[in-house]
Parts: sequence; structure tokens; C-alpha cells
Amino acid sequence: MAWPWLSCLLLPALIVSVAANLAPTFLPNMTSVSLPEDLPVGAEAFWMAAEDPDQDPLTYGISGYYAYFFNVTPATGEVKLANTLDYETNYWFSVTISVSDSHNSPKERELQVFVEDKNDNAPVFQDSAGFSININETLPVGSLVFSVLAKDKDTGSAGVVNYFIEEVIPSTSDSKDLFMILPNGSIILNGSLSYNNKSAFYQLELKACDSGGWYNNSFITQCSSPVFLSISVVDQPDLDPQFVRELYSASVAEDSPQGTSVLKVEAVDRDKGINDRVTYRISNSTRPGWFDIRPDGVISVSGSLDREQLLEEDEEVQVQVTATEVNPNIYGQEAKVSIWVTLKVTDVNDHKPEFFNCSLPACTFTPQEAQANFAGSVDEHTSTRIPINDLTMVVHDPDKGSNGTFQLVLEGPDAKAFSVSPERAAGSAEVQVLVKDPSLVDYENKTVMLVQVVATDSVSRNYSVALVTIHLRDINDHRPTFPHNLYNFSVFEHSENGTVVTNSIHAFDPDTGEGGRITYSLLPGNGADIFEVDPDSGTVTVRNSELLDREKQAVYYLTLQATDGGGLSSSTMLHVYLLDINDNVPVVSGSYNIFVQEEEGSVSVTIQAYDNDQPGTNNSRLYFSLLPSPYSLNFSVDPDTGLLRNLGPLDREAIDPALGGRIVLTVCVADCGTPSLSTQVNVTITVEDINDNVPVFDQLSYTFPVKERVPGAQVGVVKAWDADQTEANNRISFSLSGSGANNFVIRGSVLGSGQAEGHLRLASDVSLDYETQASFNLTVRAENPDPQGAEATAGIFVPVEDVNDEPPTLDAASLRGIRVAENGSQHGLVAEVVARDVDTAAQLEVQLVKVICTKAEVDVGSLCHGWFSVLANGSVLINQSEAIDYETCDLVTLVVRAYDLTTDPGFQAYSANESLPITIEDVNDNAPYFLPENKTFVIVPEVVIPNQQVASVRARDNDSGNNGAILFSILQVNFTAKDGTVTSFPNFFRVSTSSEANTFIGNIELVTSLDSTLQGTYQVTVQAKDRPSVGPAQEAKITLNLFTVDQRYRVRLQFSTNKEEVGRNTEKIKESLAQATRTTVYIVDIKDIESTARARGRSYLDAYFVFSNGSALTLDELNVMIREDQDSLTQLLRLGLVVLGFQGRQESDLPKLLTSTVIGLGVALLLVILIMSMALVCVRKSYHRKLRAVKAAKEARRTAAGVTPMISAIPGTNMYTSERANPVLNLSTKDLGFESQSSTSDMDHISLNSLDNNSVDLENDKQETKKEPLHSSMEPDEEPLSVVLLEKEASTGGRQNELSFTNSGLDTTDL
Repeated sequence: MAWPWLSCLLLPALIVSVAANLAPTFLPNMTSVSLPEDLPVGAEAFWMAAEDPDQDPLTYGISGYYAYFFNVTPATGEVKLANTLDYETNYWFSVTISVSDSHNSPKERELQVFVEDKNDNAPVFQDSAGFSININETLPVGSLVFSVLAKDKDTGSAGVVNYFIEEVIPSTSDSKDLFMILPNGSIILNGSLSYNNKSAFYQLELKACDSGGWYNNSFITQCSSPVFLSISVVDQPDLDPQFVRELYSASVAEDSPQGTSVLKVEAVDRDKGINDRVTYRISNSTRPGWFDIRPDGVISVSGSLDREQLLEEDEEVQVQVTATEVNPNIYGQEAKVSIWVTLKVTDVNDHKPEFFNCSLPACTFTPQEAQANFAGSVDEHTSTRIPINDLTMVVHDPDKGSNGTFQLVLEGPDAKAFSVSPERAAGSAEVQVLVKDPSLVDYENKTVMLVQVVATDSVSRNYSVALVTIHLRDINDHRPTFPHNLYNFSVFEHSENGTVVTNSIHAFDPDTGEGGRITYSLLPGNGADIFEVDPDSGTVTVRNSELLDREKQAVYYLTLQATDGGGLSSSTMLHVYLLDINDNVPVVSGSYNIFVQEEEGSVSVTIQAYDNDQPGTNNSRLYFSLLPSPYSLNFSVDPDTGLLRNLGPLDREAIDPALGGRIVLTVCVADCGTPSLSTQVNVTITVEDINDNVPVFDQLSYTFPVKERVPGAQVGVVKAWDADQTEANNRISFSLSGSGANNFVIRGSVLGSGQAEGHLRLASDVSLDYETQASFNLTVRAENPDPQGAEATAGIFVPVEDVNDEPPTLDAASLRGIRVAENGSQHGLVAEVVARDVDTAAQLEVQLVKVICTKAEVDVGSLCHGWFSVLANGSVLINQSEAIDYETCDLVTLVVRAYDLTTDPGFQAYSANESLPITIEDVNDNAPYFLPENKTFVIVPEVVIPNQQVASVRARDNDSGNNGAILFSILQVNFTAKDGTVTSFPNFFRVSTSSEANTFIGNIELVTSLDSTLQGTYQVTVQAKDRPSVGPAQEAKITLNLFTVDQRYRVRLQFSTNKEEVGRNTEKIKESLAQATRTTVYIVDIKDIESTARARGRSYLDAYFVFSNGSALTLDELNVMIREDQDSLTQLLRLGLVVLGFQGRQESDLPKLLTSTVIGLGVALLLVILIMSMALVCVRKSYHRKLRAVKAAKEARRTAAGVTPMISAIPGTNMYTSERANPVLNLSTKDLGFESQSSTSDMDHISLNSLDNNSVDLENDKQETKKEPLHSSMEPDEEPLSVVLLEKEASTGGRQNELSFTNSGLDTTDL
């Protein structure tokens, strides 16, 4: 019995010895940290730093409500971001950081995390759904139109919003700057509006941008999505009305009755949006009272009209019409407009013609001035059409047009002796009475004559009559007379001036006095300028000797007039004949240019000549002779007829070439008078050339070499001549024939008479090609224009001189695509690019122009530029075989060309660029890899059913084709219970493979139902393997943790409604619960409560509340969270929620009563058993102490106290891990409780995974516990505490090898 007491004494000393190890502490600066909100997930956030005086290995952790933002590397303290930060959601929060040295309790400290704002938000317009407004068109410039507000959640300059007007619709020059927006979002009118002249509607595209800020290491400006402001312009009555026409005019007859409609005017309100009614009135008129206007704008006749009153006004009445709107304008004034209307009054036949004694245009034509009696005078026997003197008569009809047309006729006793003029007139006309028959106008018969002038309207036939009294005047009416009417006389031509022709002619006049005195004169006419007469005696003499020429005029006809003192006269004819003298030389008619062909032609021409002297006399007889000249002996002329002939054949070539074939002969023509007069005339005989000579070349053949590729090149010159003298016969033209002659052009040029040369050249658009044809054989012809003439020919040989003019080409067959495998599979020569050139002296090389690298038809830049090279001979070599990578570039295009080093200047030396495609073949050199998934997979066994997807993986393979095709498979499935035991569950899950773009997806589905009583994690190992056509496959593996939520977290909610009502409200209930708890709600069952067991509820709903990290809510936690969210609680109460509780607590009152009875009996039985057991307690104390020591050793081996587990949180617990913090409760962890010695020690048997005890065996959860063999009774017992400490030390991986817990002075073996 002494051993137990000894152990009680030694235990405090042992505890003091172990506690001598000091706990670590955080550095002083570990109080706060600032992180930018754009820090990428997975990036380093900060490091936890702590000091341990004992230099023990430290383990770091983070806990708290916001611990899910971070992942911690427990061994180093490195903290990485696990979830995206958002300044606008949480700009500050705190987490609890902890550090442990495995000996002492973890040290915790609250760390303040400040989130730095970044420019990650764009401005957002507030209430942008209905941006519209109506504004008056008279809104003053500078007025506020509308105000918008955009908010930016960011701070600083990133939250300062600037506003912009991106576009104004309609987009015109007027609307571009019509509006402006201020920095505060106020939209100001920047110009005048006009509903009618501009636009009645505007739409403004608005944009808000912040002032810029840093985001993802770049200074950027964020802009909102565009919004639109609709502006409707409201029309205002600010404009006067407007007549629909610019000019109004009409006509109306002057006899129109009152009320007759003449014209309708119309005005409209220019304010189209108002369209006020318009009234009309006549505000002014040139003839007031004649017209009126009705309310509808119709102008009508209101008085009597008289066109004749408007003659000075162009028969028009001007009426001013004013249109006024019914309502005043915005200024309170009348809105009106006026226009002048022209009304033309048309004529009717309401007047007859009347007579007036006046002269136009001085007449006034008033009715009082009309007259019917007129008087005049005239000499007797006045000639026809002579008007009556002193008569001023005007006829006037004021009507217009045909209505004013009238006819004039004469009536009365003496009407036959006179006529009236005009006989027809219109409007106004002066009237004359003319002598018609002079014989009737005889003073000796009547001294006064009477006529009546009648004017009759042509339309109405109304007429007026005027009486005209005509007084006759006496005149000298007897004329002088000659005895004969004709007298004949003769005189020599060119007689001297003064020569008397006759002096025997006299006239007689019976009148006496001045009327009987006679004066003689020659009337103007033939010969009046050559002869003259004495006015008193009547003697006729020669006046101008020079003009007295018989050859010009042989007879002169003179009129001799005798006039008395009264002006009466008579005449007689004088015929004066001229006598001839030899005063004219012979005259040759025309010119003589004779053309005759050589050889066969003859000359026969008569010289035409005449002499103007009197025919039939020697003065006019002619004699012809040929004067001597170089060629006169070859011709003869007849002296009487003047016929000129040649005496033999004519030869053109015998004539001096300088004369051009012309022979000039001189013929003399003389008369036979005394003295004889003669004239000479030249006769030009042109001997015409005939084509009697053939052209001749200066050579029989020519050779002209020419270079190729020279368009229009000069080839050579050929010469020929022709003996003919005329250009028509010796003009030479050249022509070409032969193969290829169409490539050449020959142009002739004249060197001299009969000589020509032909310039041979290529056509301006033609050049020769040596490679096509090396030479040409041509025939050149020289010919005259005469189609019957002969021609000469000569040969021309044109050899083509080769030049290096053709560009090289690349052989298409050598440019066919090739395939090269990646990753050093091939080396050296892979292709040969072949260049060709048809030129003989070509020297070729192949050049690499550029390299194009593409991956999936997308240019990837210069990644492949060094993979291949092209030599000058066209060899394509691999430069970097190992660098060739299909995943980087799957197609390399070498752009090459050929270059001729010897190409002549001016010609293309390069071929066209060609492409050699090199396809890179894929090799299975990449293993599949899984894409990171920021997901936690949770299974609620009661809810999940077979064939349901429970998790998924995604993987990629950078290879192509089958090399990149991935097939998923499940290698193994283990279940790790919360007590650390591991059980294999093959065939519980299956995986299906699908693909999307270049990503393969493995969907993991449940095959069979799960045991809902199991507590732990399913660890599913998934393999991704590619399927290459050749070679071994490559693979990758990943293990997924599928956390289970066991039945302990099943919560029951009672409702006051039946299960049908609860079922209908399921979605609303789930929504409210999810809003309050931020969990996923899994509903298991909904049932009615039996009536005997009802308390307050009629039905219940069983559900799980699971976080995304696998943890779940208990009833108490759920109760707290629901009560904290008043909105959700209110909604749940409305839906009938009455009670929260565990499933085991929701029993009826009757089972509770039975339970109470059983418990009472049990307590009584327990008292009896306790009394009997007291006797055994003291005996068994030593045994119990040993049992507890063994338990402590076991626990020490399984868990290092104070060490934070490094794997994910255990589902169903409130454990805070370094990787993912439980966001639900902030409960501290508890130790295993080695000190349990009270009566509550039975609680040690509670599951280690419960919420009351979070310490678990994490290091050896996959190892099975081995039973220790019993010690031999022959062996000494080991010291128990040392064994425990050594085994604990081994369980932590040997990290404390430098520490020793051996104390020779303290031995607990006996314990």
C-alpha cells in the first residue's frame, strides 16, 4: 500500500521537471499585416515569426472566423493566400495565429489583417434603368438638364469618378457639343435647342471612369458600361406662323359678282409640337372694299370690280393677308405673319370704240373728250396713199385683248376716192384718211368732199361714227411735152470733152407764167455722168472723154427731162451710138497649164484670145506665133487658130530635173489694126512621170544582231533608191515578212528624190527573248505606191543576243511539306530546295527570307527561328534538334527565295517568295497533369444516392492526338475513420471521362449506398493516363478527400404546419436557412409528428448544415446563427418554425415518463452496488494507476500534445487547421486529459472526434495498433515514465533527439 502514496509524492516533482521547457513567443511585430486586395490566390501573404529559447522545432497555425483566407505551412510559418481578398467586403479583419513547440500549450495572438484597396472596381451608374427627361426647347444655354451619379467602391483616386459624353445621337455638327457634363455628373445645355430646326429627341451615351489606380501591378483606369440618357425636346410657342407658299396670285373677272371665291391662302403654326389654330384677316389693300377673306383663308369678291381703273397698276390689286395664331406666344404677344397676295382683274367686253381729236401718246381718253366731227385738206390729184392734211383722229377701246380689237371702214358720198388706215386695230390707234383714186380728187369738179369713218368692235359689234370734211387745193396740172419720144445720135469713142452730140431737141408747155418756164436736165441713169445738157437750150455734149469707151458700152440710153416752173415735167429718150477706134490689145483668156504623160502623151491645146475692138474689122482680127525657148522646137502653133501641138514623144527623164518636168512656151497674140497691138501668154506643159523604174536595195542581204529584253530596241537600217523623178513614182515604202515579223516595225524616211532608208526596230511594247527564239529570218520589201509596180526584196538575219534577264524560280516539287519529329528525333539534312533559271549564265543561291512559327494556326513569334537553317545550295538542315518542341510550335514555315548573282541590271534577280512548310510531329514527351481545384468535396451519406456525382477532377496533357488523350481510372479507395483506422472500399466509386476543349474531366460517381454511421474521410486515388500510339504511356495521380458528415450533425426542426405545407415551402425554408448559416442545406426527411407525441409542432424536417470545407453545424451552433440573423429568423417563424433540436431529443412525453421511472430504479440499484464495491476500491487502486499509465503511454505514442495537425480538417469537428479554418465557431481545443482521476473519467471513452475533444492521432492514422507482448517475469521492469517519453519522442519523427528525459534520481518503475 506504500507504492501509491510514494507515487503521489513523486508526481509533482516529475511535473516540475518536465515543465522546465519554455514556450515559444511571437516576435513583437506580429500584431498586424497589410495585404493588397489583388494579391493572387496561392501567392505569399506573410510569414509568421516566433522565438523559442529552447530552439525547439515550431509548428504554426491560423484559426478564427476569417482563417479560411489563408493556408499555412506549419513547419515554416509561410502563409499563402487561399481565397480572394476584397477591400470592399472586408477592409479589416483579425485572425488568431498560434505557435507550438510540442512541449507547451500553443501560444496564440490576435493578428490584425488590413486589406489595401486596389482599383478593381469600375464606376457603376445609380438608378440607370430609366434615364430620360423632357426639356423645353427654350431652355437657356447653361441650364441644368439632368444629373447622373456613378459610384466607385474603390478609394483614393481609383474612387474619384469622371464623367464623359461618348456620343450624342443624332450625330450632327450641331449636336456634337450641344451638351456637356460637369465633374459632379450634371449635364448642362451648351447650345440652343430647336424643336423644329434641329431635333426633337436626343440620346446621350454616358460613360463614367475613375481617375486610375494600381491593379495587378499596372496603373489602369476602370470605366463603367455605357448608359443612355434619352432627352425629349418639348416644343414651345416661340415661332410665328408660316404660309405654306411663298407667293400667292390669282385672277378674277371684272364682272364677277360679290361673294365669288378667288383664292385660298393657308398658314400653319411653325411650332409643330403645338400646331395652334390660325385665323386670317386682310390688313391692307390697294383697292379697299373690293375683296374680303373668310375664316378658312378664302379670299372673295366684296365689291364691284373695274379693270379699266387698274390700267396704271398692271390690272392688279395687292391684298395683304395677316395670319394670326389663336393663342399668344411665350412672350404674351400675338404670333402672326403677313403676306401680299396679287389678284389680277381680267377684262370683259364692256366698252365700244370711240373717236378722239388728239395725238398719241398725249391722249387722255375721257368720255367728255370723245368727238364725232373732224376736218382736213388735200391737193387735187394727190397721189394714191397720200394722207389728208390737218386731220388728227384717234380711235380708242379700253377693253383688253380681243375685247379691245376694232375694225375701221369708210362710208359716205366720197368714200370711193379715199381709204382709211389702219383697217384693224386694238386698244388705241391713230387714223389716217388716204387718197385712193386721185382722178376723183379734182378741184375743178369739187372743192369739198365728205366721208364717214366707222369703228366697229370685233366682238360685240358695237360701233361709233365720225364725219370727216375734206377741203381740196388747186395745183399746176399741165406738163411740158417733146415732139418725139426717141432720138438717135452717134459719136466716136473717146471724143474730147465738149463735143456736141445734139442741139436740136426742144420741149413745149401750154402753162403760162412760172408754170410754163422749161428747164432741161438729164435724169440719173446710164450715161448721165458721161454726157451733159445745157438747162436752158437743151444742147447735149460730151462730159467725160475717158469714160466714153465703145468696148465698155457701145450704146448709151439717155433720158432728157423738161420741167416747168410748177414742178411738172416730161421726158424723151436719146440713143447715142459710139464709133470704134483700135484702142484695145488682144486679150488671152485663162492660163495654160497642160499635163501630159511621158512617152505616150501628146499636147493639143488652142490658145483662147479675143480683141475688144469692133468685131469683123482689122482692129479685132488676131495672129498667133511661138517665141523661141529651150524646148520650143519640139512644139508648133497654128497662126490663125492658135492650136499648139508637140512635134514628137516627150520623155520626163530628158527634162532638166530641176524643172520638175515643166516646159514653159511663150505664144505671141497680135491684132491687125493700125497701129498693131499684141499680147504674150506663157503655156506651161508638165510632162507627168510614169512608174517605169524599179526600186533597188544597196545590199542583197543584211545582218543585224539585237539584245533580248530591250523593248523597242533599234535593229538596223536598210537603203533603196528609184530612178523615177516624181515622188509619186519614186516614193519607196518598206514592208516586212517572215516568221516573227510581227515583233518588228520598219519605218521609212526619205533621204532625197528617189532615195529612202528603212529603220528596223522592235515594237515599243515588244522585247525579244533568247530563251524563246534565238534568231529571226526576215524579208524586207521596197515598193512604190503603184499597185502594178514592181518591188525589190532583200533578206535580213536578226540573231538574238542572250542576256541574263529571267528571274530564277523554285521547283514546286522541292517545296512540298515535310515532317520532323520533336525532341531531338532527327538531325542533319531534311529537305532540298531546288532553284532553276533558264538563262545560260545564271549563278543561283537559295536564301531564307523569314521563318513563321505557328501553334494551332496562331503566330507564336520567334520561338522556332533557330530550329532550321537553309544553305545557299538549298539544303535545309536541323540546327537545334533538341529544341524542337511540338507543344511550343506545331508548324514551321520557311519562306525562301532564289537569287541569281549574275542577273543583268534592270531585271528581277529574285524569285517569288515561296513557303516550305515543316510540320512538327508530336512525341509523347509530356505526362498528364491535374489542374488545381479550389474545392472541398463533402458527402452526406444519408442524402447521396448511387450514380450521383460526388466529386470531379480536371487534367491536361500538352501532347496532341492520342499522346494527349487522357483516360481516368480509380486506383484505390480508402476510408480513414476519425479514430485513425483505414479501411479499403474497392468498387465504391467509379470515374467517367469527358473532354471540353483541351481539358479532360473525370466525374466521380457513387456506385453503391454509403454507411451513414461511418465517421471519417474517403480518400479516392485517381489516375490520369495518356494513350500514345507508340511508346509507353505516361500517367499522373491525385488523391481526393471526400469528407463525410455523420448522423450526429443531423438536426431536426419542428414546424406548426403539416408536412405537405412544409414540403411546399421547402425552397423558401432552405433559402432562409442558407442565408442565416452560409451553409449548404441537405434535407433528409419531412414527416408529421404523431398526435400523442405532439408538443408544439405538427411536423418536423431533418437536415444537415454543411460548410464547403466539410465541417457541419451542431444544434447549438445552428441556434446561435439563426438568432443572430433576425431577417432569416422572422422568415422562418412565418413559415411555421417552432422548435430546434437533435433527433434523439425530440421524443414524446410518454417515453420520457418511462425513462424517468427506469432511471429511479437504476439509481437505487446503483446505491446498492456502490456500497458493495467500496470494499474493493482500496485493493484495486494500484491496478487502476497502472492502467492509467498504460493509457497515457498509448496516447503519447499516438499524439504529440500541442502539435497542430498538417492535414485538412476532420469533417464534423470544429478543429482549426493551418490549411482551412472552420468559419463557424471560435472554440479552443482541449488536451487529451491525462489527469482524469475523478468519477468522470469514463468520458475518456467518448469518441476522440467529438466536438468536445479535438485531439486526434494524425501521424499514425494509417497504421494499425500493435499489441505489446507481455514482459517476462524474469526481466526487470523498465521505468514506465522513460518508456512513455521515449515512445512519444519517436512518434514526433525524431525531431527532439537532442533532448533527454532520463533522470537517474527519479524511478517510476514501482508505479
